[in-house]
Amino acid sequence: MFLFGIPSPWYSELSNEIGVVPAYFLITFIAIVPGFMNAFVFMANVFDVRPPELDDQRYPPVSVLIAAYNEIFAITSTLTSLFNQSYSSPMRIILISDGSYDLTVDVVREIEKKHPNLELIYLQHNGGKAAALNLGLEKCKTDIVISVDADCYLHRDGIKNLVSRYWADPLDTRAVAGSILIRNSRENWITKAQEWDYFLGIGTVKRIQSLFHGGTLVAQGAFSLYDRKALVEMGGWPEKVGEDIVLTWKFLSAGYRVGYAQDAMAFTNCPNMLEQFIKQRRRWSRGLMEAFKECPMILFKPRLTTLYIWWNTMFPLMDIAYTFGFIPGLILACFGKFSIVGPMTLSFADGIFA
Repeated sequence: MFLFGIPSPWYSELSNEIGVVPAYFLITFIAIVPGFMNAFVFMANVFDVRPPELDDQRYPPVSVLIAAYNEIFAITSTLTSLFNQSYSSPMRIILISDGSYDLTVDVVREIEKKHPNLELIYLQHNGGKAAALNLGLEKCKTDIVISVDADCYLHRDGIKNLVSRYWADPLDTRAVAGSILIRNSRENWITKAQEWDYFLGIGTVKRIQSLFHGGTLVAQGAFSLYDRKALVEMGGWPEKVGEDIVLTWKFLSAGYRVGYAQDAMAFTNCPNMLEQFIKQRRRWSRGLMEAFKECPMILFKPRLTTLYIWWNTMFPLMDIAYTFGFIPGLILACFGKFSIVGPMTLSFADGIFA
């Protein structure tokens, strides 16, 4: 028997222990909401039907923008992965050194001598990633612009697959997000945890979002494709902490679609220290708040992907429920107190950590 969607025996037992309101809160955000999310993700993947690539696929010239700030240890690898792309048409690479004071500029200048399709723009003062990318955008003449982070290593077919998805997707598509994977995933437990986060929490969700009208909610700056005219129409990259999510929501608010190419892969180094990880996630959270502030009406757009935006507002509540309910419930269950966590949950958790 269910009471407003909540199992009555569980609700009754838990409400006797901690009260009616806390019982509703914990059961809703430990079981009901996560259960619905997991079922939605599972069924969306089961019924995944993506638009097939075109038989007469064409590959026009593209421009690649890289904003670099003190990337001496990564820039050579990034550029090498671009030079080794299987893309059959001309590819112009514009690297903007955003006030780098290490040897990044010297290294790029040496590489520039050997590769005429590479152009270096040297800025003496650091003005931020968005300003650097917008300066590079002014020099782009191609219809397609691709942004790549200075510490990303692209799979050989990365740009080819990104462009293929752009042409195969619906006509209102103006941007396509690539697939970002972890390059240093075996370094320690922090990077291992992020590998699953990027693959499941980010990659899987982006793929599902791209199935629905409107498409993916974030075309990340690390590796994404943009229609140049639409990008200029949006005013380029906004000078925000989360410039990529704000730009994506501008596309969506204007009625454009954002796609996702799961086979266009780029590998990045994720934070390997807890302090760096916290700073990264804090920056992502701030970017989300900037997007809400810049495009508030996107919450009320009549499309299925809007559901995912509302989900973001529920994660802090789920964090509270799991921190102050589920984890203590696991401890209590070990001593035979099953008000929050039962034997089936313990068996599942034991299987995970075994």
